[in-house]
Amino acid sequence: DIKPCAEPLQAMAEVGLPLLVHGEVTDPDIDIFDREAVFIERHMRSLVKDYPNLKIVMEHITTAEAVNFVSEQGPNVAATITCQHLLYTRSAIFAKGLNPHKYCLPVLKTEQDRQALQDAVRSGNPKFFMGTDSAPHPRRRKQAACCSAGCFTMPLALELYATAFEQAGCLEHLEAFTSQHGANFYGLPRNTDTITLKRGVWKVPAAYPFGDDEVVPVNAGDEMHWQLASLKIE
Repeated sequence: DIKPCAEPLQAMAEVGLPLLVHGEVTDPDIDIFDREAVFIERHMRSLVKDYPNLKIVMEHITTAEAVNFVSEQGPNVAATITCQHLLYTRSAIFAKGLNPHKYCLPVLKTEQDRQALQDAVRSGNPKFFMGTDSAPHPRRRKQAACCSAGCFTMPLALELYATAFEQAGCLEHLEAFTSQHGANFYGLPRNTDTITLKRGVWKVPAAYPFGDDEVVPVNAGDEMHWQLASLKIE
C-alpha cells in the first residue's frame, strides 16, 4: 500500500527527486514470475496518474508488460535493464542442474520477455538505460541450501552488454544506453571518461577473490568475445 507515502511522493515530485523502484509485489499468493506485471497493474498505473510530475525509474525490468508500460508513459517514466535479463531466460537457472549463480530477483523470465527487452534496446528509446544490479554474494551464500538472490556481473558487465547488443543487432545503440540515456534522464552531465571495448576471445574466471571467500560471476568459465581495450580518464 503506497497511500501512506503520499506526502513524501508529492514532495519528491515538487523538488525533482526521482523515485527508483524495484517494481514487484511480494504477496505470497502471487506467482514469482507474475510479480512485476501485477505490480504495474496494482500500483504503477495509479502512481503515474496521481503524480504526473514525479520522475520514476522502474529498476531492472524483466517483462514484456514492463517494456510496454514504460514505452506508453510520458518522459518522466524510464527503466533500467540488466545484462543478465537481456541474455538469459529462466531456463538458464536449471540448465545442467540448478545454477544458483543465475538466480536473481527479479527472477529471469521467458524468452518472449527477453525478446521484448531486446526490442526495447534495439529501438534506441532513451527511456531505457543500463542498470547492472550486480550482486557480489560470496560463494558460501550462493552455493547453499537457501541461496542469496543476485547475479555477479560487475567485472564484465560492459562486455556482457556488448554481447547482448550484438545479439540484438544494435551495437550502434550501446554507447547511448550505457553512457547517455541515464545521465540525460537525471539531468546530469555526461561522463567525459571513455572506455573502449574490442573484439577478442577470453575465458571468464571461475571465481574472483572476495575477502576470506570468493565470488562467482554469472557466466563463470564461459568464452567471451568482447573485452576491455582501454580506459581513458579525463
